[in-house]
Amino acid sequence: MDYVFITDASCDLNEKQVSEIGVQVIPMEFQMEGKSFLHYPDRHMMSLEEFYSKLKNGADVKTTQINYNTFYNYFEDYLKAGKDILYTGISTGLSGTYNTCLIAVNELREKYPDRKIVIIDSFCDSAGLGFLVYLAGQKYMSGASIEELSTFIEDTRLKVCHWFIVDDLEQLKRGGRISAVAATFGKALQIKPLLSVDNIGRLVNVAKIRGKSNVINSLVEQYLRDAEDTKKGTVFIAHADNEQGALKFQKAIKGKCSECQICEIGPVIGAHVGSGMLAILFLGKRDLTLAVKK
Repeated sequence: MDYVFITDASCDLNEKQVSEIGVQVIPMEFQMEGKSFLHYPDRHMMSLEEFYSKLKNGADVKTTQINYNTFYNYFEDYLKAGKDILYTGISTGLSGTYNTCLIAVNELREKYPDRKIVIIDSFCDSAGLGFLVYLAGQKYMSGASIEELSTFIEDTRLKVCHWFIVDDLEQLKRGGRISAVAATFGKALQIKPLLSVDNIGRLVNVAKIRGKSNVINSLVEQYLRDAEDTKKGTVFIAHADNEQGALKFQKAIKGKCSECQICEIGPVIGAHVGSGMLAILFLGKRDLTLAVKK
């Protein structure tokens, strides 16, 4: 292949999935208990079990976007080797990473005028980005040109439907996303926020689901309502330290898709949603009218 397909570690694809589709993954930094770690698909610096265990015990965690130098050096290694580059990563709606990438790319384009460097805002987050990259990676491995793959990503990104139900209201409170009162009452009444993303990838609170027993049913309902193909489509089920819930969810969706992959939410998003979250990602009618409440 005369070009490399690159994403970032917020995609939450594991080592096996990354290997299957040939994508290169730029690690992302997070800080926990005063130490810095890089999140890779193989999670060799910190396992997700350790991460969520520390999070449950109240460890403070902060995430950091990829900086200019990282982008510049990572891309330049491939450009020096005569490779073109196609990159898509975490949405501008959730991070300033894309804009930082653009600054580095503009300088690299001047230095390597004969090389193609394509960067695309995914408008997707976490496993939604992973889902988009997974579909694109299959085409990459089948020999799609950089132009063909760019067109596919641009045509597909706003069809990726994201539906999340968050279980850990304390983590949302800690991150300032809900008030202490809302967290207390939500926990007492077993109310779980149902989240989606808007047209640029910002998280939007769509509804409240009451009771753990309704979580999977609510997500299946969203899938059956919005999915492009409920028989032959590919589905991602994502979870944050909730493998049991993900496997139960996978059984509930059986027969309603041709492929169902399970992925684990890493530190980049897990720091904000906490443990217990379940999500479903699929191609369909994404609601582009959703708006973030001010």
